[in-house]
Amino acid sequence: MKINFAIIGCGRIGQRHAEHIHNHPESALTAVYDIVAEASSTLSLAHPNCKTYDTLEALLQAENIHIVNICTPNGTHAEISIAALQAGKNVLVEKPMTISRQAGEAMIKQALNVNRQLFVVKQNRFNPPVVAVKNLMEQHQLGKIYAVNINCFWNRNEAYYKNSNWKGTKKLDGGTLFTQYSHFIDIAYYLFGDIEVLSGVTQNCNHQGLIEFEDTGHFLLHFKDVGARGSMSYTTSCYQQNMEGSITIFAENATIKIGGKYLNTIDYQQTNGFDITDLPPSGPANNYGHYQGSMSNHDKIIHNVVETLNNRQQIMTNAYDGLKVVEIIEQMYHVAEFVS
Repeated sequence: MKINFAIIGCGRIGQRHAEHIHNHPESALTAVYDIVAEASSTLSLAHPNCKTYDTLEALLQAENIHIVNICTPNGTHAEISIAALQAGKNVLVEKPMTISRQAGEAMIKQALNVNRQLFVVKQNRFNPPVVAVKNLMEQHQLGKIYAVNINCFWNRNEAYYKNSNWKGTKKLDGGTLFTQYSHFIDIAYYLFGDIEVLSGVTQNCNHQGLIEFEDTGHFLLHFKDVGARGSMSYTTSCYQQNMEGSITIFAENATIKIGGKYLNTIDYQQTNGFDITDLPPSGPANNYGHYQGSMSNHDKIIHNVVETLNNRQQIMTNAYDGLKVVEIIEQMYHVAEFVS
């Protein structure tokens, strides 16, 4: 069955969704809506047989839509998702799923009530180094996990925030961990299971007057399922460009660093005879002009949606995983001491 998609939010990430929907042989973009009419009409004109709607309500009443892709600011995800589910649509929501546990639980409850699928975009799960390490974990080749270190060192400059009416706000952005680094927390959870936050310190080092929260943080973590301690340090204050996004695993039978800037390379490995070799190339990073974001694996996300709705695959990232990441981030912000 060909899957008909609608996109809510026609900015850069919405355009990326549209590109991969267009390129998939079993999907079609049939509807778009954005509060900025010019954005939705521009995207619609680029895709034949795609209709622009003047209101969200009108789009959700359309009968030929199987799934709604929500590509709007973080703080709007829950409200729009619930409305789409109430209208009987399946939903694919961009990361973060939402910016509060309570809202995420309401999304899941609505999906269960109407028997519809709720997908969450976590495209870094498809990164070849992540896939390789996940396989090693499932095969128990690493042995006991001793420690895990997460580093996220990026740059977000003044223009990034001034060119937006929502980035940097608590209400619609939610915080650096939600917008920039939820992918890293998701991959840590995906590989090692549940995370307890032991302590943390956050600070706004370089974005005063631009953001309503931290740009830098340092946390001590307990990876409960594998019995390991670990840490996470992050900042968006790297000078001029992104530097590193990495997860380093210290284990009984190996030390492995998934690195690069976006968890897209194996930067170091010393293993007991099971080196990771011959990885397929990683996709390019999402390019937003002055800066880049995480790996662009949205083609794989769209493919998983098509396969799942046709009962040929299972959801790669379900709503419960999406909610777990939100819960961990909430815990981090609750535990952290903000210092000036």
